[in-house]
Amino acid sequence: MIENERIEALKKIDKGILLLKKSPLYAYRLENKYVPVPGEGSPSAHIMFVGEAPGKKEAITGKPFCGASGKILDNLLAGVGIVRPDVFITSIVKDRPPENRDPTPAEIKLYAPFLDKQIDVIQPKVIATLGRFSMEYVLAKFGFQSDLEPISKLHGKIFKTKTSYGDLYIVPLYHPAAAIYNQRLKGTLMEDFKVLKNLYK
Repeated sequence: MIENERIEALKKIDKGILLLKKSPLYAYRLENKYVPVPGEGSPSAHIMFVGEAPGKKEAITGKPFCGASGKILDNLLAGVGIVRPDVFITSIVKDRPPENRDPTPAEIKLYAPFLDKQIDVIQPKVIATLGRFSMEYVLAKFGFQSDLEPISKLHGKIFKTKTSYGDLYIVPLYHPAAAIYNQRLKGTLMEDFKVLKNLYK
């Protein structure tokens, strides 16, 4: 798929998210004048980051990871020499849940097909999951259900699988927000991002 075709395919996915009236989060979006957050970045990204759900700043701007967590993510990327425009950043759930609560299983099930389509279009070589919910979904999607353990045991590990377009590496990572509440995890995230740097080559 050439670049222009990927851009058009991603726009089509974005439109589907915008019109997802059956979502339990749709009314909350309208009520608060929020917008969905489909994701942004390179349509041909080597690395795709998958978070959990947008926060308030993200739902206002439509941009993923633009708040405090986003600043940490940007610093982590810079620390390993990766620039944000070269990657693609998204989440499983594309609308903000009320009060930043965790996404529900029903919400994940409803929004996940959009993520699946984004993966098919972008065809990343690496998927870095940010947080427990995205880790569980992506690992299960690619056949690693039996390997599922708490993120405290799986962070920074590499799971390799084959896809129709080549090898894919999945790397579970702590969500950057975790480093806001637990400064010790910032060092762990920095070490785990070195794994991405090696796969980025």
